[in-house]
Amino acid sequence: MEAETVAVLPRKPVFKALKPQEIPDAGGVQFRKVPVPPHRVKPLKRDWEEIYNLVYDQMKVDIRMNTKARQVELKTRPDTPEIGDLQKCADFIHAFMLGFGFEEAKDLLRCNELYVDSFEIKDVKTLRGEHLSRAIGRLSGKFGRTKFAIQNTTETRIVIADTKIHILGPYSRIKIARRCLCDLILGSPTAKVYSKLRQVASRLDSIA
Repeated sequence: MEAETVAVLPRKPVFKALKPQEIPDAGGVQFRKVPVPPHRVKPLKRDWEEIYNLVYDQMKVDIRMNTKARQVELKTRPDTPEIGDLQKCADFIHAFMLGFGFEEAKDLLRCNELYVDSFEIKDVKTLRGEHLSRAIGRLSGKFGRTKFAIQNTTETRIVIADTKIHILGPYSRIKIARRCLCDLILGSPTAKVYSKLRQVASRLDSIA
């Protein structure tokens, strides 16, 4: 019998990461613009020096505040290491504008597994008047205890801005936190959500 010939596949090509100025049809320079809501102007002024140093010095991306258009403008530089750094900076600024603190939003630059998920109460259930107010109250809990319990158990960060909710964290943890928040919106008692959180905490501890 003739020996079977085994086809040798060619080695996979390895491409280095392109710098922004090396991308064709990109004009060498790329921009991002992040609008600044009125209630985040004061926090932006307070933390501007830290934000500027982080984006300009460490990420090698140009940044400026356009006071007339009320937006933060970002631009790549010839020494910007990777094209993805511009989008990372835009995501960082966007998270800050949503209400996350500087240290919390900064984690988006360090870790690729972090995301921001946003939804509104009306996406879960249509509520009006006192029913809406009570739902918002259930999400935070007395002195913010319910929100902190969900944050600490799921290792996420949550911002409740009126009827909008923003969650920062890994995708799997965001999913758990969102499920707990949705249960509260739908009217589940806080004690029942706490019980579910204890089960989640024990499961996460066993995985770790």
